[in-house]
Amino acid sequence: MTILDFFWFFFMISAVQPVLHRRFLEYSRQRLLERIEEQRGSRVILMVHRQETMSLLGFPLYRYIDMQDSEEVIRAIHMTDKNVPLDIILHTPGGLVLASTQIARAIHQHPAKVTVIVPHMAMSGGTLIALAADEILMCRHAVLGPVDPQLGQFPAQSLLRARERKPIERIEDQTLILADQAEKAVRQVRTFVFSLLREKLGDSRAQETADRLASGRDWTHDFPITPEFALELGLPVSTDVPEEVLRLMSLYPQPLRQVPTVEYLPVPKRTHPSRTN
Repeated sequence: MTILDFFWFFFMISAVQPVLHRRFLEYSRQRLLERIEEQRGSRVILMVHRQETMSLLGFPLYRYIDMQDSEEVIRAIHMTDKNVPLDIILHTPGGLVLASTQIARAIHQHPAKVTVIVPHMAMSGGTLIALAADEILMCRHAVLGPVDPQLGQFPAQSLLRARERKPIERIEDQTLILADQAEKAVRQVRTFVFSLLREKLGDSRAQETADRLASGRDWTHDFPITPEFALELGLPVSTDVPEEVLRLMSLYPQPLRQVPTVEYLPVPKRTHPSRTN
């Protein structure tokens, strides 16, 4: 074999390897999905948003809940018998309110039990979806987040406060228009969250929780709602996340940097009994 032949052989292997790796991950995910569905007797739907990188230029691409996600989730629910429970596995920073609302309405109206499983995070629109479930399973260190609307780069509540704290003649027309939209957005999200929670919590507690989650008065939009705090809010939260779900998340790897920022030996570490000489 000449040096040129060796070069082309190496080039072909390098070109095919990512495709084979992706196919292997897809096959492994499908097998594990089947196993989870058999164990839990449910339809499992995953929505996993990772930061991705353009293969040639290396630019980061940020994934979030969009209309295509809502179409796919609703299609999967329509394909599921009304007596079959749903398990929705969420890993997302959030996304479009409309798309999140459509998914939440679809799972809220499913007759059988719906469980949302959060291995790491389900922020913003992800939390809106979780609120529609009959049960929320969170890992001990997983988080939800507030659902207060964001208008472009501005939190809706901040726009309302800006309108309240300045004389009307000193506020620009654009700010007034945004504040008007912000007021409507907060009211819409608060009303929707209340409709999701009232059967679980009763009118009074549901109204209080909806106001805290949607108003944006108490927390920033990235405030972490832990399982303990979610229970204080009255949400139906448990930390009994199936081990298979965590294994499934490992099959959705984040695209690697040139130099990894976190490293460890990928095996369980347990305490061994002490040995005597």
